[in-house]
Amino acid sequence: MKLQTLTPYCIVVCLGILCGCSSAPVEKDSALSNNITRQDVSNALQQVRSSQAYILQPGDLVDIKVYMEDNMDRVLRLSGNGTVTFPLVGNIKLSGLTLEQAEQKLANRLTEYIRQPQVSMLVKEYGNKTVYVLGQVSRPAAIQIPPEKQLTVLEAITSVGGFTDIANTSKVRVLRVEDGKQKTIDVDVSQITKQGNKSMDIALRPGDVIFVPQSMF
Repeated sequence: MKLQTLTPYCIVVCLGILCGCSSAPVEKDSALSNNITRQDVSNALQQVRSSQAYILQPGDLVDIKVYMEDNMDRVLRLSGNGTVTFPLVGNIKLSGLTLEQAEQKLANRLTEYIRQPQVSMLVKEYGNKTVYVLGQVSRPAAIQIPPEKQLTVLEAITSVGGFTDIANTSKVRVLRVEDGKQKTIDVDVSQITKQGNKSMDIALRPGDVIFVPQSMF
């Protein structure tokens, strides 16, 4: 597997989130913090994986099952044009659809061959342009970096509905794998939003994980 495409398992294993804040993005070696645990991130990633709101993208690896038709179960990767080749129906485009929409589309195509087919679909691996926004945000999610455009920390957080009321906006962490090593970058988002310090709003890379911790009262 390429480093820039991290499975949730790999992200949890390599998790390194450090405490502390600074006036500029600070890159550190991996380590566990006192108030953010591997279980926190594991739970958040599981929530993202099971989300029906995720929009399928080219490069995603999907596990497709048809109830009572075990011989049709497939693990397929969406091609560059967003299609997969499935038994009986041939090529079918799934990119741009939610999991629920993709399940229904495939089920509709299968009705020509199977009586009342029930299709279930799970994303096993996200495409190379994916970043994860987890923790105290409105809708934890895996999102795509737009083609030919940068996506910053603040833009990613805004795209999932912003912070919750109990988010610690001054201690946001970006987990990144670089040259085979796990590193974290501390980002004080409050300086971006309240003081206009745009130098804090770093560009994200494929596979990055943004984690927003809870404020400690």
